[in-house]
Amino acid sequence: MPLEEYNKKRDFTQTAEPEGKTEKSAGKLRFVVQRHAASRLHYDFRLEMDGVLKSWAIPKGPSLNPADKRLAMMVEDHPFAYRTFEGTIPAGNYGAGEVEIWDEGTYEPLEKVKGKTDDFIMQQELQKESLKFVLHGKKLQGEFALVKIKNASEGNPWLLIKHKDHFATDHYDAEENTAPDSKVTAYLGTKKKVNPPPPHP
Repeated sequence: MPLEEYNKKRDFTQTAEPEGKTEKSAGKLRFVVQRHAASRLHYDFRLEMDGVLKSWAIPKGPSLNPADKRLAMMVEDHPFAYRTFEGTIPAGNYGAGEVEIWDEGTYEPLEKVKGKTDDFIMQQELQKESLKFVLHGKKLQGEFALVKIKNASEGNPWLLIKHKDHFATDHYDAEENTAPDSKVTAYLGTKKKVNPPPPHP
């Protein structure tokens, strides 16, 4: 069961997150990036594949600068319905904190294979632990690669890398491209007031 780990970690009587069920979109493959303030702020990068959202947590957020090779820790698959989830995960639950959609859109493999669906191609690339794709989002556009870090001592680390194309830029900070009325930013501000840093001795 591809979503067994996802369901096991969550109590759906307490969280509004969708229960894990496989589901495929009718048209082009979807992607979403969710800005998530949990124990620490990070960005959840999710690609639709084989009826679920393959998911990576990116501490510094995605970048349009090819020089930024962003660490992306692969986590459990999420249900396709999770792509629209925003809101508060209550304290005491897995991933407790605030979630908002930072970017979303469609994506496709960079290299097409005659007679094969985009979904099939991406599944094959995932097995090879090297994905190349094109994002069509509101903020993220153009060619990207996700490559697994070999011989890692712990976790499941990958790198998200922007290819050099006409969408690439020399400077990019995901935080600078966040809406000023962000609920996640407001949540982080509230946390700082509740838990101020200790005074210097």
